[in-house]
Amino acid sequence: MRLDELKVLKGTTTVGLVGPSFVVLAADKRATSGYFIASKDVRKILEVDRHAAVTVAGTVGDAQQLVERLRAEARYYSTVVGEPMPIKSIATLASLILFSYRPLLAVEMLVGGVDSEGPALYLVDLLGSTTLEKYAATGSGSPFAVSVLENEYRSDLSIDEAVKIAAKAVRTALSRDPGSGEGVDVAVISKEGIKYLRA
Repeated sequence: MRLDELKVLKGTTTVGLVGPSFVVLAADKRATSGYFIASKDVRKILEVDRHAAVTVAGTVGDAQQLVERLRAEARYYSTVVGEPMPIKSIATLASLILFSYRPLLAVEMLVGGVDSEGPALYLVDLLGSTTLEKYAATGSGSPFAVSVLENEYRSDLSIDEAVKIAAKAVRTALSRDPGSGEGVDVAVISKEGIKYLRA
């Protein structure tokens, strides 16, 4: 079987949105293998550094490998330069890795965090394309989640409002997308670091 004939069945929903001084990431907790629910308690929001995190959608092993590489590079950068790696640089590195290994790595991610330039959110797709976003969604449930974000997002949201909207966006996808489920994890990233919530 040729690689382009291989059909991969996967599902998930992750969302991110940018506030005045923070970024909120949210994701469901279900991991699937085809039509089989492989796990009901998966963390899809992963810390890269104390100021940056990513959400992952796609193949688990590929996502783990990519996130570990981003963590190592972020640690190296902060050791050599003496300050945290910029969010744009983390997203660019993820983009370069995904582009270099296309189509072997099947990962789509949101890269979010707060650096000296302020809060930022990047969408990095399977082929390494990168876009700066105010809000975004990935995974099989993203069409349902992004409709909530489009209707309710404002640039002046408080943290509490942003958390509620992000959780609502994922829950909307849970009710419509069979690849997403088992609840919602949320992370708030600010200058104080990353705070994880269960919504």
